Amino acid sequence: MQTAQNESTPNLHPEAIRGIVLFNEKSFFDAHEALENAWRSEHGDIRELYQAILQTAVTYLHIQNGNFTGAIKVAARAIEKLERWPSHCRNVDVVNLRNDLTHVVESLTHLGPDRIQSFNQDLFKPIKISQENGHASIEMIGSDLTSSVG
Repeated sequence: MQTAQNESTPNLHPEAIRGIVLFNEKSFFDAHEALENAWRSEHGDIRELYQAILQTAVTYLHIQNGNFTGAIKVAARAIEKLERWPSHCRNVDVVNLRNDLTHVVESLTHLGPDRIQSFNQDLFKPIKISQENGHASIEMIGSDLTSSVG
């Protein structure tokens, strides 16, 4: 399978921005819905990145709902997709998201299905967005981004 290319368009789809803001607020179901809207609206390789972020949200939702098997299966697909992307795409810190998700899966696997309710949800880290002056959570700049969306 071909490696995804760094998209030359620097802007995220407005629904992807909304989805990332919701993801960072740990509203994973709503994040999934917004990211699915972005995925349906876009064309090209970027759809796969949106799908990987969406699958990360679904993984976390499965963990919240106690669905160990679902979380492991969806996470594996998300990690596979995230591995195809450069470290940053459209200002999304892809490598950080992949590392965070990998850490979640390792912790979940260590707990096992019988102890999923003990999972530390503080491991659900926000998606980071590149800024000229370093990294910032989109949650911190979400009001600026969502004001341009709505």
